[in-house]
Amino acid sequence: MGDRQYHLKLGGNAAASVDEYLEYKRIVGNDDGGKTFTPEEYEAYKKKVIPQRLKNRLFTSWTNSQGMDCKQIGPETPCFCQHRYKQHKTDFERVPDERPILLPCQVKGCRCISFHYVPLMGSTSVRCTCKHPADEHSPAKPFQCQKKICQSCSGFKSSYTCGCGLSYGDHSMVVETKEEREGRSHPVGMDSPYQAMGGLTGFSSLAEGYMRLDPSGRGAPSNEFLSQEITSSDHAFLKAAVPSIQAHRRADKDYDKLDEDMAERMSQLRRPGESEMDYYERRYQERLKAERNGKKAIQMSGGQPLKAGQRRVPLGLGGASAAGAGASTRAVKKTTAPK
Repeated sequence: MGDRQYHLKLGGNAAASVDEYLEYKRIVGNDDGGKTFTPEEYEAYKKKVIPQRLKNRLFTSWTNSQGMDCKQIGPETPCFCQHRYKQHKTDFERVPDERPILLPCQVKGCRCISFHYVPLMGSTSVRCTCKHPADEHSPAKPFQCQKKICQSCSGFKSSYTCGCGLSYGDHSMVVETKEEREGRSHPVGMDSPYQAMGGLTGFSSLAEGYMRLDPSGRGAPSNEFLSQEITSSDHAFLKAAVPSIQAHRRADKDYDKLDEDMAERMSQLRRPGESEMDYYERRYQERLKAERNGKKAIQMSGGQPLKAGQRRVPLGLGGASAAGAGASTRAVKKTTAPK
């Protein structure tokens, strides 16, 4: 095998031909039955199907109980039955009136009556509480385990916790029309002629819900979050912008902010005779004090606290040390005798 070499000669328009074929597959999918349409059949197919898709597109997402679309379903998203979303029925001449809308699998012999997303851990699906993966369960609800030795499984249930913080059981499949999605104030993107686009409306749709900043995810950050000062605990990309911010403040003669910045810079330095553990402990206490002051400021202004994972520490009140250092400091603090 190692001695065999294959030389493919491609013409100058090879790249254009590949692009045309990919465009064909995105539009037609498996509707041609494995036999490529002739140019006349392809044009007739597009005239029939594309207007129908633009009018009756269905948006599919795996949504938590709080309305966040944690997973936007796309053509290649696997179903519980192990087939892709594009292998399910997604084109309708008339949208069904019944809810929820069912999207049955079109693979011959598959008993899946509607697309159902199952989260992945790496390349494998999450496991049921019976210890068996999703592919060893029935593709029909309630997704009972098919292992003969498994007698206690009444249906697929998982201890998996989504990135949004809610459990697997707090999520459900949502299949909705464009009007219904707009009613939830979620983005619908541009009209697409492609098959089985599901909930994809842009590049941000590829991210999980808690990472997306559009209304279908966690939403745009608050002004309070965006107006926070850059501290030593922030990413190096943000800290690289500090000199230009300082230059702007000097030009505006904003001396109060410059003094706060100087206080933060001085706090970052090790003091004479201060051990490494004492330094991290001092920085940790400064962070706690800054968080308490931040909560008081929010309560006095009538606002809501920031969500978990958002920065709270304003410049001049002490930045956070490394997470590991803070954890180790708290552990050492319990065993250290008071001075």
